[in-house]
Amino acid sequence: MTVRVFVPGDAAAVAVGADAVAAALTRHAPEARLVRSGSRGLFWLEPLIEVETPQGRIGFGPVAAEDVPGLLAAGLLDGGAHPLRLGRPEELPFLKRQTRLTFARCGIVDPRSLDDYRAHGGWKGLERAIALGPATALEEVVQSGLRGRGGAGFPTGIKWRTVAQTQAAQKYIVCNADEGDSGTFSDRMVMEGDPFVLIEGMVIAGFAVGATKGYVYVRSEYPHAIATFGDALTIARAAGYLGANVADGGFAFDIEVRVGAGAYVCGEETALLDSLEGKRGQVRAKPPLPAHQGLFGQPTVINNVISLATVPTILADGAARYRDFGMGRSRGTMPIQLAGNVRHGGLFETAFGMTLGELVDDIGGGTASGRPVRAVQVGGPLGAYFPRALFDTPFDYEAFTAKDGLIGHGGIVVFDDTVDMAEQARFAMEFCAIESCGKCTPCRIGSTRGVEVVERIMRGENVAASRALLTDLCNTLKFGSLCALGGFTPYPVMSALTHFPEDFAGPRLRVAAE
Repeated sequence: MTVRVFVPGDAAAVAVGADAVAAALTRHAPEARLVRSGSRGLFWLEPLIEVETPQGRIGFGPVAAEDVPGLLAAGLLDGGAHPLRLGRPEELPFLKRQTRLTFARCGIVDPRSLDDYRAHGGWKGLERAIALGPATALEEVVQSGLRGRGGAGFPTGIKWRTVAQTQAAQKYIVCNADEGDSGTFSDRMVMEGDPFVLIEGMVIAGFAVGATKGYVYVRSEYPHAIATFGDALTIARAAGYLGANVADGGFAFDIEVRVGAGAYVCGEETALLDSLEGKRGQVRAKPPLPAHQGLFGQPTVINNVISLATVPTILADGAARYRDFGMGRSRGTMPIQLAGNVRHGGLFETAFGMTLGELVDDIGGGTASGRPVRAVQVGGPLGAYFPRALFDTPFDYEAFTAKDGLIGHGGIVVFDDTVDMAEQARFAMEFCAIESCGKCTPCRIGSTRGVEVVERIMRGENVAASRALLTDLCNTLKFGSLCALGGFTPYPVMSALTHFPEDFAGPRLRVAAE
């Protein structure tokens, strides 16, 4: 029997030599069948290769190309003993503590194999949706409690219901894959490691609301994701899961990929719609909501990749099972992405409720530098900085809101005690100034003035007055901006000012505090 060896084709693994490892295996073990899978999300062990044995899959990592001859000599294809042998990946603590629903197949299946997808539970959600009918399938999503995983946390089913109830000759499903937050990579991992689950989720959405056309808007910085997802679309279309009669269910739906130019503001849903229509990506005033007048003026569902990729498991196993996970109004699981100065960086999918301290210290293993953790930023470049005093905060939408924070897209970026929080606040304002679409004055002008004010504080010029001005400026941005880019920029700035005031005391006092 031909032995299958899995080498990730995920961009994170490729960045640390996975392609060279795959080439070495092809050269030294031509008898093995090489499968370029996605990543399991244990990035400190990449490239993590796996061998299929009668006892299950055995992992080895991190593997370099020069390790391959020695691994083969030690019996790699039989899962033989070697210093890089990790055993069954599922037994590694980082994976064992997870609840993988959305990412159940990622790193396990061949992302370009429809047979592999089907063998691991693929299309069961679509089959059940068709059996239930559009209205009942939609209500399953409502009852599951799924909220948008792109950052806003709006109930997915309510958005779908609004589009379904709006009369129009044409409706659209738009997938926001413009993943631009720092420290986030879950969207990319799905598109590279389990692309058919996103296709299935979009098809179910189209069926439920009466849409016949879907678009995936993805940033140009994701060439691996674009290539893998494009191949999956071709395969799904040939197999009848896209087209005029999807899965013989009597309805039409197809998907097109559109590649954006990497503007951060195009992650905002209305700016994304303008870009899709071929215009400059600028934020639209609301109302009208995209659910009523979205793409090309038609009712449009706009969901993040993770939101849509979670729908198949909800339909396959029922809303009640998904709702059983989580806490409060935060139901189900969240793919949390650990990045920055962290020992065990990667993707950790878990039910809502685990504390920030557990995620950073227990799961992430503290800092990679070995120095104390001083701050973590949750929710991307516009997320708040939390000090250790807030590490008892549960990972939950409402719990973070109560502490003036955001969950956002689930990214956690760790900083050790060498970080300068005034510099981080300056970066937040500079980021907003660079990425602003320029449509509204508070964002366009306020962010530029914000950089200047923080720089005055850092130079020790009129510190008390400048701090008061910075606070006032943040209030103007928060309440006067047209969208969340300007509206959320105050979160990192004010959290840094509130929790780390010693870094805003002027240069002489900051040196003394250190």
